[in-house]
Amino acid sequence: MELLIPEVGLVVFQSIAFLLLLFLLAKFAWKPVLGAIKERENSIDEALNKAELAKQEMARLTSQNQDLMQQARAERDEILKEAKTLKDSILNEAKKQAQVEGAKLIEKAKIEIENQKKAALAEVKGQVSSLSLEIAERVLRTQLDDKTKQEALVANLLKDVELN
Repeated sequence: MELLIPEVGLVVFQSIAFLLLLFLLAKFAWKPVLGAIKERENSIDEALNKAELAKQEMARLTSQNQDLMQQARAERDEILKEAKTLKDSILNEAKKQAQVEGAKLIEKAKIEIENQKKAALAEVKGQVSSLSLEIAERVLRTQLDDKTKQEALVANLLKDVELN
């Protein structure tokens, strides 16, 4: 039993040693340890705050990026729409101009054809009239040789003139 119950002097000595150790730890060790823990806690809080700020900034930048993308798409669509409108306008203008030019060419061709037709008719008339004069001259020479034939010719001519 003696081993289980310590002596009073040992208990007093151990209590003094414990109190002295507690005082020394409180004086020199607890403050730096608690300061280090507090510093570590502050740095963790600061890191969490920075992470939260970074997360918010990332969300803001993502939102801003999406807005910029939408604006860029809208501008692209507008530019494409304007380009299509311009292309259609240019095509329509070119078609109208081609139609006008085609109509002018057709009109020139009609005029040229009409002129050539008139020239050809005039040439044919000239040839027909010269041939007719030659034929008439020959016929008249043969018919005017005889007096009775001359009278019959004059009578036929008068008949034609009266009908017209």
